[in-house]
Amino acid sequence: MAKRYFITGTDTEIGKTTIAAGLLHAARAAGLTTAAAKPVAAGCERTAQGLRNDDALILMAECDPALSYELINPITLEPAIAPHIAAIEGKVALTVDLLATACNQVFERDADFTLVEGAGGWRVPLNDQQTLADLASELAIPVIMVVGMRLGCINHALLTAEAIARDGLKLAGWIANGVDPHMSRPEENLTTLRQLIKAPCLGVIPTLSPPSAEKVAACLDLGPLI
Repeated sequence: MAKRYFITGTDTEIGKTTIAAGLLHAARAAGLTTAAAKPVAAGCERTAQGLRNDDALILMAECDPALSYELINPITLEPAIAPHIAAIEGKVALTVDLLATACNQVFERDADFTLVEGAGGWRVPLNDQQTLADLASELAIPVIMVVGMRLGCINHALLTAEAIARDGLKLAGWIANGVDPHMSRPEENLTTLRQLIKAPCLGVIPTLSPPSAEKVAACLDLGPLI
């Protein structure tokens, strides 16, 4: 049975894409076919092929069999700002229905392991009424939470986990990502997170320089997901 998950994070810039690429890489190493969707991306560069987002390209490299860029990232917004603001400026009508339709086109490929990556955290707005959490609810797939390990991560992680549960979705697991190499008491914070988050820890990723899907995959336990 095909496995599908929504990737969210405790904040922006906490390594969701790096973790998602690592999960896809691990799935490929386990002999599974893979697919990914980043239905909306803000912060795109103009290229000869059109607007391109670095995160979407990273996900694209871990899809097997290959998927077109347009299938993975159909909504490209140039400014590196909140998606709903970029969409207003670009006169793009962002809605849950639009993004869900794009994700379902990826699901139709019926890969063994598919990830849908959000943007920023759980409650990032799409418009004045809907958020990316509404997209996850519409897709009705379990959620993987990336916890950026830095000061304040316990509060952010617990609030995000509570919001996911309140929205009626299953938290399939969480991953600790070492975004701050100078964080004080990381092990003590990890112990607290393990005690308080009612979902399996799928991996603890050290600060990687440079990060890569292969390095992340080596730190992950895909077992609870597949």
